Amino acid sequence: QVRLVESGGGLVQPGGSLRLSCVVSGLTISSYVMKWYRQAPGKGHDYVATITQSGRNTDYADSVRGRFIISRDNAENTVYLQMNSLKLEDTAVYYCYVPLMGKWGQGTQVTVSS
Repeated sequence: QVRLVESGGGLVQPGGSLRLSCVVSGLTISSYVMKWYRQAPGKGHDYVATITQSGRNTDYADSVRGRFIISRDNAENTVYLQMNSLKLEDTAVYYCYVPLMGKWGQGTQVTVSS
């Protein structure tokens, strides 16, 4: 059974940083493109970032490019999202996603507030 467990969310002031983790079990992530999405209150899932299997290539939504960094540790079966210079509008539940499997995690809440 494939399971994705996100962690690392919390309350942070504008300009602060957080590092999210997504630990995957039930599959070997080295074979899969991995993505992060987020969902703000009352909105749908918004794309955040993608990382290819080797980690060599990444992609970001315009809203987070230059502030967020997606990375992965295939040996640990874990994907990360380093979030810097956080803004109020980054407040959302952040989800890890395996597109080829159609699998989502349960999400982790990130709240940016002064």
